[in-house]
Amino acid sequence: MNIKSQKDFFCGLMFMAVGGAFAWGASTYNVGTGARMGPGYFPLMLGVLLAIIGAAITFAALVVETEGGGKIGKIAWKPLIFIILANVVFGILLAGLPAIKFPAFGMIVAIYALTFIASMAEAGWKLKTTFILATVLAVGSYIAFVLALKLQFPVWPSFITG
Repeated sequence: MNIKSQKDFFCGLMFMAVGGAFAWGASTYNVGTGARMGPGYFPLMLGVLLAIIGAAITFAALVVETEGGGKIGKIAWKPLIFIILANVVFGILLAGLPAIKFPAFGMIVAIYALTFIASMAEAGWKLKTTFILATVLAVGSYIAFVLALKLQFPVWPSFITG
């Protein structure tokens, strides 16, 4: 077997693994039928579709010749760490950590922290651009989740709102 594009080959394998995991996880729920869908129907179909797309990408990586062979480079550790850290900090700031009495800082502070930490993953990030992006995301999230969908979760830090 001759892999003609390493990037596409491993991307396809990843899609098949994630799709298979979704489909397998969805099988524990009631799937139902197309006319009367259960809670497992959508994740099952999404998982199957993702696995099919992954299989097509993997097949193409074995058949279609790419320039340079689509070699995989080294792992970009800095962006990986910053993106994962941004999501962890977002979750902690949004809900707090009651076990250690760390208060919830709310959605707005969590979005600003998420945006600033994730932006540090970029090589030449700029403070002004990140601040504008964080503001647009915070305002958009407030409009979408609090005003439009009327979801109940902390918007501001609990020590400010009481």
